[in-house]
Amino acid sequence: MKYAQYGMPVFFVLISIIYFILTINLPEASLGDPNAPRYFPLMISVFLFIVSMAYFIQVILKGEKDNPELKQLFSKRILFLSISTLVLGVIYSFLFLRIGFIPSTVLFLCALLFVVNGWRKWITNIIVAVLFTLVFWYAFEKLLHISLP
Repeated sequence: MKYAQYGMPVFFVLISIIYFILTINLPEASLGDPNAPRYFPLMISVFLFIVSMAYFIQVILKGEKDNPELKQLFSKRILFLSISTLVLGVIYSFLFLRIGFIPSTVLFLCALLFVVNGWRKWITNIIVAVLFTLVFWYAFEKLLHISLP
């Protein structure tokens, strides 16, 4: 467990490098600037790399002290929330094209809010999920004129 503290920063450095490589391999745009689809993902990958390297340097300078953040990361509640979010995200991606943006997003957000907030706040969870979905639908469809499935 001596080097466990280096795991997360190294993981994120590798993710940023992989994301950068995949971004460079994106196809060129057929209209306008051929590199336009690459600009935003390249900025994200460079930003992730810089932040990950800063985190890595911070871990090195901190030394082998007890790492409470790492212990908290592997607590039962955090693992449950992480796995639940991942599973709900996969289900959402399958439902999105089959039933459309509004119903799939409402279901996803309701489920996610119930996982995070519990059943006691069920009215708040449903209202937030429906309002959030409708505001984003209106912003994309009506204001930005971007068609959603």
